[in-house]
Amino acid sequence: MFKDFTPFDLQRDGVALHGRIGGRGPALLLLHGHPQTHAIWHRLAPSLAAHFTVVLMDLRGYGDSGRPAADADHIAYSKREMALDAVAVMWHHGFERFQVLAHDRGARVAHRLAADHPAAVERLLLLDIAPTLAMYANTSEAFARAYWHWFFLIQPPPLPEALLSSDPARYVRSVMGGRHAGLAPFAPEALAEYERCAALPGTAEAVCEDYRASASIDLVHDREDIAAGRRLAQPLRVLWGEHGVVGKCFDVLALWREVADDVSGGTLPCGHYIPEEAPDALLREALAFFQKSRDDNSSSSKDI
Repeated sequence: MFKDFTPFDLQRDGVALHGRIGGRGPALLLLHGHPQTHAIWHRLAPSLAAHFTVVLMDLRGYGDSGRPAADADHIAYSKREMALDAVAVMWHHGFERFQVLAHDRGARVAHRLAADHPAAVERLLLLDIAPTLAMYANTSEAFARAYWHWFFLIQPPPLPEALLSSDPARYVRSVMGGRHAGLAPFAPEALAEYERCAALPGTAEAVCEDYRASASIDLVHDREDIAAGRRLAQPLRVLWGEHGVVGKCFDVLALWREVADDVSGGTLPCGHYIPEEAPDALLREALAFFQKSRDDNSSSSKDI
C-alpha cells in the first residue's frame, strides 16, 4: 500500500513509534483513528507525497507502535503524551514546524498537539470530530447509542479488555462495519492490517486506556486551557461526513470556534471514515488547504 514510502522506527521514553515517510516538500503529518493504523491513508498518501513530505505514524497503542503499561491516572495514553510522540517523530526527521491532517482519535491528538506546541503546528485539518470536552458535555441519547464504544471502553478493567481480546477481528469489523457504509469502503489489505494489529498483545488494554484517558486526564487538560484562556491560533479546517453521527449530533463549527480563532469547514459526501470513503474529495480539500502555505519558508522540506 505504501511502496514508495520508507518505514521508520524510533523510541521516545521507552515507547516504540512506528511509521512511514515519503515524498518531497513541506512537512505534513498524518494521524489515524480508532481502531485503525496509518494504513487509513493508503488512498491519499501517494498523491499527497507529490506535494509534501508525508509522515505517517501509528499512535501509541495502535498499529506497530508500542503499548506502554497503564497507570492509575491514564497519563500514559493522554493526548498530551501522544502529542509528544508526534513531536518526537517529526523532530527525528528534521521537522520543527509542520502541518497536520488527522482523523478521529488522531484528530484529538492533533488538537492537543496544536495547543501544547503552537510553534510546531502551522495549520491543521481535522476529520469528523468536535472537541472532546464539548462532545462529552453535549452527549445525547442518539450520540451515546451510535458511539457506544466511548462508554464501554472506559469501564474499569478487566471486562472491556477481556471482550476485545477474545475476538479482536470481530471487534474491528463490528465497530467499523456498523457505520454508514458498512465494510465496503475498506480495501482488503487495509482491513487485514487493522485486524492484525488489533490482535497484537496489549492492544485491548491500550485501546481501553486511550478512551479512559479521553474521559479523564484529557478533559483536565482541556479545562485548564479554557481556564487559562488558551485558544488555537493556527488555521483550522474541520470536515465531517454528511452521513455520519458527529454532524447530526453537534454544531461542529460552533464548538470549534469556542476553542480556536480561525475555523472553517463543512461536510463531505460520506460517513465517518473519510480517508477511505471519500479519498478524492478529501484530497481536493487537503491540497487547497495545505498548499496555502507552500510558499511559507517556515516549513522545512526534505528529499526521501
